[in-house]
Amino acid sequence: MLDQVLTALAASGGTAVVTAAGTDAWAGLRQAVARWLGRGDAQREQDELERLDRTGAAIQAADPADAELARLRLEGSWQARIEAVLESLSEGERDQAADQLRGLLARHAPQGAATAGPGGLAVAGDINVRADGGSIVAGVISGGAHTGTPPAPDPSQG
Repeated sequence: MLDQVLTALAASGGTAVVTAAGTDAWAGLRQAVARWLGRGDAQREQDELERLDRTGAAIQAADPADAELARLRLEGSWQARIEAVLESLSEGERDQAADQLRGLLARHAPQGAATAGPGGLAVAGDINVRADGGSIVAGVISGGAHTGTPPAPDPSQG
């Protein structure tokens, strides 16, 4: 069983894989993660590339209503894969592999990226949303929006 630091590192790796899929960071991260998981075995590295490609395709094909659940499931799956590799190593090898993983995540993982599913709003940084003079402001509006004088309440309602 891994300690909390390595478990958190594996979780960061899983999140990085899923977050990078479909972005400009994907190609570099995909290759680096496959190489790290392959541990010098060319066939295993190729297998990991194929698994990563399936992950990327699954994220792209996810129905918008199920996208977040799909992302969480895939993050957990990649976390488990990374944990399994770390657990299979001796303590010295594990420390070296953890350092390598930290380095590849620092180089290739999207940093501070905000992501949102279709119809969502993602902000990495500050956002100031303000409405003045009876106007409407929103990051995302699903459906219609109307402005105008609200109807007067029914006299029986007070």
